[in-house]
Amino acid sequence: MIKKHCLFCDQIVPITPEGDYDRYMGCSCSPGAFYSLLRDSYEPILSFSHQQKRDMLHVVSAYIREQTDGDEKVILSVSDLDSIVNSPTIPVTIEDKGNRLLQYLYRHSEGPGEPVVIHPLSSSYNLTYSPNLQELVYIIDKLRTEQLLIREGMTFKLTEQGWSEAAATAGGKKLKPCVVLLPDEEELRTEWLEKLLPKIEQYGYLPRLLAHTSEKYSLEPIADSKLIIADVTGQSPEVYFAAGYALGLNIPVIWTVNSSDADKLWVHLKEIRPMVWDTAEELAVLLLQRLSL
Repeated sequence: MIKKHCLFCDQIVPITPEGDYDRYMGCSCSPGAFYSLLRDSYEPILSFSHQQKRDMLHVVSAYIREQTDGDEKVILSVSDLDSIVNSPTIPVTIEDKGNRLLQYLYRHSEGPGEPVVIHPLSSSYNLTYSPNLQELVYIIDKLRTEQLLIREGMTFKLTEQGWSEAAATAGGKKLKPCVVLLPDEEELRTEWLEKLLPKIEQYGYLPRLLAHTSEKYSLEPIADSKLIIADVTGQSPEVYFAAGYALGLNIPVIWTVNSSDADKLWVHLKEIRPMVWDTAEELAVLLLQRLSL
């Protein structure tokens, strides 16, 4: 059995190669489950600075755990990490982090007072998006003081009040997976990451950016998406191919193109009528108008 170091929770775990991806199984990021990481992304993530690793990796680990605990498939590459860490859905305050623990207990129990074992607790601080065990213990003690949970060693129970609180905070809208297809253009990619992806999230989608060189346009995340946004600026054949694959699966595709390339399109079909944009701010308005329909 092949084993490899999980970059996000620092455990040595079994992996299974699947095409361009490696499937990491049963680590603290996904106990009893798995996540997939693009093989070519391993070394770039490993070469992050110490500060980048300290700021990002525990958040990604927590994101993986929360998603896989909800039976969602997680397929990652290095280009996804910024959007995950900067997502408005990531808890920052102690109160919000505590709510994530309450929601975890809520998902794993049928009612107040039902025991949920968290073992080992020492490697479960990703349940609260915490950077270390000390913060998790502080959050647990705070929730106990507020009479929202009961702790007996590794066993936890929601109180009546805790159950009500968890039910209320778990009622948020679930984000739908979305893939953004871009050509290999660094400036374009930066604009989308900084100015457009956060706007798309506001309308209920969790966007994942695929750029040709970093992702090789793996078809698996496309097939799992509820929406594709394809920018044909630069006339990338890979963008057309991947978007066409999505159309074949009856996944909606929104086409966009920068005005500099609007008159140079190779493909002229009635199905492909891209939204023409000059600035990222203008495109954000156009996208939100379309997504709000």
